Amino acid sequence: MSGEDNSGKIRRANVDLEGREPLEIVEWGIRQAGGGAIVSTNFRPYEAVILHLCVQVQPDIPVLWVDHGCNREATYRHAAELQSRLGLKLKVFRPEMSKDEWEAVHGSVDLMEAEQDLKRFSTEMKLKPFRHGMRELAPRIWVTALRKVQNPNRSGLGVVSDDPNFGSIKLSPLFHWSDSEMEGYLAEHDLPNEWDYFDPAKADEKRECGLHAGWGGEAVAKE
Repeated sequence: MSGEDNSGKIRRANVDLEGREPLEIVEWGIRQAGGGAIVSTNFRPYEAVILHLCVQVQPDIPVLWVDHGCNREATYRHAAELQSRLGLKLKVFRPEMSKDEWEAVHGSVDLMEAEQDLKRFSTEMKLKPFRHGMRELAPRIWVTALRKVQNPNRSGLGVVSDDPNFGSIKLSPLFHWSDSEMEGYLAEHDLPNEWDYFDPAKADEKRECGLHAGWGGEAVAKE
């Protein structure tokens, strides 16, 4: 999707993909990428859906995971199960600072409440290693599990969107799906879910950790 004005191509792609099933959208994206597609995950609830969709189309698609070291045991078990069942080609990136080092300097991640602390944590423990992963993998298409219902800040996005934070085209095949549709897909394909997930960088479900927000791009651009 280079050459002619990118915004025009993205608008047309969203029109062309309107009403398509997620699997068709993944197929479209991987064709467009010409071998340069990745999918990212954090193994939160419902992540098995996007991972299952992607490996059906490209079994060896790189799976970018930033493991900030603060996941609960259930999330690590869930990640191991999905890696085994789906044959995931995990590309794991970690922050330079461990959780213990972070807490020694800044205090417990479980007690963070101030916005500046949450953003500092997210920048160091998530955004920087994610940027490292994106630079190393250099995708043309970045497939995400982003959904409109997750956060009101995402209402202005679409199935296809430009991502200035990491310099890629972002593809969100599940953007318009509801929780019930996600649950139906998991049941249909006998896929596991994980409800014990917690992201200390978000603090609550309606807050952005920075990956899909403008402030995240500004934060990593300063480095």
